[in-house]
Amino acid sequence: MTSPPLAERLRPATLDELVGQEHLTGKGSILRTAIEKGKIPSIILWGPPGVGKTTIASIIANTLSVPFYTLNAIASGVKEIREVIEDAKTKSGAILFIDEIHRFNKSQQDALLGAVEKGIITLIGATTENPSFEVNSALLSRAQVYVLKPLQEKDLEEVLKNALKKDIYLSKKNIALKESESLIRMSGGDARKLLNLLELVCDNIEDNAIITDELVMQIAQKKIALYDKKGEQHYDIISAFIKSIRGSDPNAAVYWMARMIEGGEDVSFIARRMVIFASEDIGNANPNALLLATSTFQAVNVIGYPESRIILSQCAIYLATSVKSNGSYAAINDAQDIVRKKGDLPVPLHLRNAPTKMMKEMDYGKEYKYAHLYENNFILQEFLPEAISGTRIYSPQKNAREEEIRKFLKERWKEKYGY
Repeated sequence: MTSPPLAERLRPATLDELVGQEHLTGKGSILRTAIEKGKIPSIILWGPPGVGKTTIASIIANTLSVPFYTLNAIASGVKEIREVIEDAKTKSGAILFIDEIHRFNKSQQDALLGAVEKGIITLIGATTENPSFEVNSALLSRAQVYVLKPLQEKDLEEVLKNALKKDIYLSKKNIALKESESLIRMSGGDARKLLNLLELVCDNIEDNAIITDELVMQIAQKKIALYDKKGEQHYDIISAFIKSIRGSDPNAAVYWMARMIEGGEDVSFIARRMVIFASEDIGNANPNALLLATSTFQAVNVIGYPESRIILSQCAIYLATSVKSNGSYAAINDAQDIVRKKGDLPVPLHLRNAPTKMMKEMDYGKEYKYAHLYENNFILQEFLPEAISGTRIYSPQKNAREEEIRKFLKERWKEKYGY
């Protein structure tokens, strides 16, 4: 009899055994409290591969004494959904877990709506993709989204040590872990992939052996596939693709895109990454990039393969050969950093809304100057909280379009922000 994979053998059965995700499952956290009370809302678990989405669903199944159904969006359709719903009508408090819910199309997601709304089932969906893109708004409004964080190096170290110490088979081999960098790097933060790699290594060494980075590379490199859209080099290939576009190399960009297309990658996945890139890495240096990328995303979702490969190629080449700027990306990062460090700074009185008499008496909005009443539709006034007055967050970069923006800002804000 073949034993289950290491990752399945070590799947935690309780929240206390789960590594990482303390913000959701630690003592006093909202999800843990709901589980301990025995009643959870419909939820969407959103996070990278191998960080605990399926495990949390499994723990809920083990903890709550209610009927528990499981569907995988790749292998299931409307027929399977309706069968589960019909069966759940005869039971109380049934939970339906759908792995990779982002792969359900609109009609499949719509089939869930009524049952979720009426409380026939409590939905638990797991997704690696942004739910606001991949889950329709009606279903999303009926569920609580929980974001799972990438596992930290210390978490992955703990996973490895637990495996060698607690697994029924590996613990008997008395294998020592001297170095773990290669295992962790090759796993990409995916605990399931990490355990698969560890099992692969352990299956190819003798008892009492010592695991080193060199040994891991020797064994693992012989086994890794060229492309696997469900794991392995999936994130390495998309990383190479994005970095090639960022580096303005259309040749490499189209090559890595071809690797994904030949591997059967979801057309939406490629297009969505280019939409993000157009804003993050090109931004206001060439605003048309975002327009083209968005149009590409819409077009390929209507057309599908094989014709979409042409549209994807056009967009990738355009983005790769476009002038670059990460000014907008840097600005929102800096702004969020200020918010985290400074907290909730008060809104200046003159910028506050004054819908009530009491607020007007408190001088809400009193000193606000309406820009359109002044020359060039501009009047110098304060728009930031007093504690961070004069803090420049956005810095235009050196390209034709943002030099125009710099000139615009310099004419108005040179003294205040130093443009």
